Amino acid sequence: MADPAENRSRPPNRAANAVSHRLPVWLVADLRSDHAGETGAVMIYRGVLAVSKNPEVIAFARHHLATEERHLSEITACMREDEYTRLLPLWRVMGWLTGALPALFGAKAVYATIDAVETFVDHHYEEQIQRLDPIGRYAAVRATLVDCRNDEIAHRDEARGLAPRQRGLLLKGWTLIVGAGSAVAVWFARRI
Repeated sequence: MADPAENRSRPPNRAANAVSHRLPVWLVADLRSDHAGETGAVMIYRGVLAVSKNPEVIAFARHHLATEERHLSEITACMREDEYTRLLPLWRVMGWLTGALPALFGAKAVYATIDAVETFVDHHYEEQIQRLDPIGRYAAVRATLVDCRNDEIAHRDEARGLAPRQRGLLLKGWTLIVGAGSAVAVWFARRI
């Protein structure tokens, strides 16, 4: 498990002050999808916390919720409010359900869900990071995305270590839906 002090010792968001000018359309679309995704992630953990009675799952969700709230704050600081996706109310509901539904079925379902979500997010952030020059004009945005991605990889690895290695048909189907749903959500968030 990651160090709980991780959230308190993180330096301030480097991108917040660096992004004071109009961003290119492609970068706004990337950040819009990230903002929507971090909003959804916050709601996933809130959904887990609303339903789960398992103390280990609750501790896991609280810890990761704090990290996702920090990510949301950092991505929010990179954007203007008028650049957010107009689908945020839908992402909040869908995120909450993505956390609450597996929590009804227990810890293994929660961990498998987080593994599926974070596997998608790892690849999503990596694609964006590759488009940004580490010393270029948007280096601060890139650094924020790298930090977020590293946290998401840690979340994925922790969940993967706790998730069942052998998954039944229902759980396999659910995680496929979660991964595909994440891809669809990104497509819409980038455009609306």
